[in-house]
Amino acid sequence: MIVIGLTGGIASGKSTVSAMFKELGAYIIDYDVLAREVVQPRLKAWQGIVEEFGQEVLNEDLTINRARLGQIVFDEPGKLKRLNKIVHPEIFAEADRRAEEIGKSDPDAVIIKDVPLLIETKIHRKVDRVVVVAVGGENQLMRLAGRGLSNEAARKRIAAQMPIHEKERYADFIIRTDGSIEDTRRQVDEVYGQLCKQARTR
Repeated sequence: MIVIGLTGGIASGKSTVSAMFKELGAYIIDYDVLAREVVQPRLKAWQGIVEEFGQEVLNEDLTINRARLGQIVFDEPGKLKRLNKIVHPEIFAEADRRAEEIGKSDPDAVIIKDVPLLIETKIHRKVDRVVVVAVGGENQLMRLAGRGLSNEAARKRIAAQMPIHEKERYADFIIRTDGSIEDTRRQVDEVYGQLCKQARTR
């Protein structure tokens, strides 16, 4: 078994790369999905969010209104830090539990933890290999424009993240997505082949 940390910047193509790894047989643990699961009503993280930010972040069905919560924390680092302190431990514990389960049932498993903030949250220290999905700045802006973001909003989102070139310093493998989808797939196939070999020899 080998545990991989997969990360990249916004609009880098990380989700596409993750899906390609899944098609090849990797097990994917998606931290964005876990982030939604651990804040379901009445769970520990949900209770912490309501205590910290109040009832106004709830929808009528008691689920978290992610847009409203985002408005509260996005421009205030202190509040974002408090939110992360509530949610991150729950996500990390659930991810580790799932990885352990997979490893028991498949000793040769390639497990990919798909984590937007892999480096920032120090999870890269707890995985066997790091894969960074990288894209050039202009392509990143074009993709965000395609999602309906203005140029200013896109630049603001990019600036709020750790620069890709910094993330690359932590990478064992870099997959560049500036080219065609076929080119990306070729890189993913190559990396996956190496990871499978490493998983079998561990």
